Amino acid sequence: MGRVTETKRIRTVRVRDGRLYAGRKGDHVAVEEPLDIRLNGQQLSLTMRTPGSDVELIHGFLHGEGIIASREDIVEARYCDGAVVDDGSGFAQNTYNVMDFTTARPQLQQVPTKRFTTTSACGVCGSESIDAVRQKGRYVLMGSWTVDPRAILDAARNLTDDQAVFSRTGGVHAAALVTRDGEVLVVREDVGRHNAVDKVIGWALLEDRLPLNDCFLLVSSRASFEIAQKAFMAGIPLLACVSAASSLAIDTAQEVGMTLVGFTRAFDDGDGRMNVYTHPERLDLTDAEG
Repeated sequence: MGRVTETKRIRTVRVRDGRLYAGRKGDHVAVEEPLDIRLNGQQLSLTMRTPGSDVELIHGFLHGEGIIASREDIVEARYCDGAVVDDGSGFAQNTYNVMDFTTARPQLQQVPTKRFTTTSACGVCGSESIDAVRQKGRYVLMGSWTVDPRAILDAARNLTDDQAVFSRTGGVHAAALVTRDGEVLVVREDVGRHNAVDKVIGWALLEDRLPLNDCFLLVSSRASFEIAQKAFMAGIPLLACVSAASSLAIDTAQEVGMTLVGFTRAFDDGDGRMNVYTHPERLDLTDAEG
């Protein structure tokens, strides 16, 4: 495969107080390109994403939609001939924007009748209801599970250090899987917050780590229904977001037994705050205060 480009250098005209400021300056922006996801040769989804970790992204997407349960369900993943003509040389080049996954089990050979049209902003539009999500779930979220809130705050404080693309562009979201002890297992970035989540869950699936019952999911964005759904499908008991949570994300978390934390803000002095929307019993508040 060719070199993955996550950022692109551009030139901008900078304006301040209605006046030209500093002339033209170089800048970096996050790359956003389409990814045509095919299952057994048939189109399943078209999503806008930041190139990189495509195999993880698709594994995570397929798992979150209940199409696959483990990495053994996929026997082949390959880029197709999504080629364009190079205007300079006249030679065809693969854009690496079309990927086909071949399933192992006969019952997975048929592409679902539902088609998924996704964008980098909203995830899968028209997803199933909370009841349907519960029916698809394979794991029961662990009840006897606690975490020190300081581990969540420390992870949020350190997340920026692991966001190489964000530090250059300011234009991507991040997702991280973190152990209860605060160890960050993996961080992925993408222009789509749901894509970043698919990438880390896809990584865990490929590493045979599912269910993720000893981890929490930290996202640098708001928590939407799609993200809560993906976390539940991966067996994650706690979801923490830097911004707010939507009403449907809160309803979903409450119904499936997931702890949902919003406005996770860590301060430089070591202190911080968060809002706990659902199932606060998983936070070891006595230990944190004592």
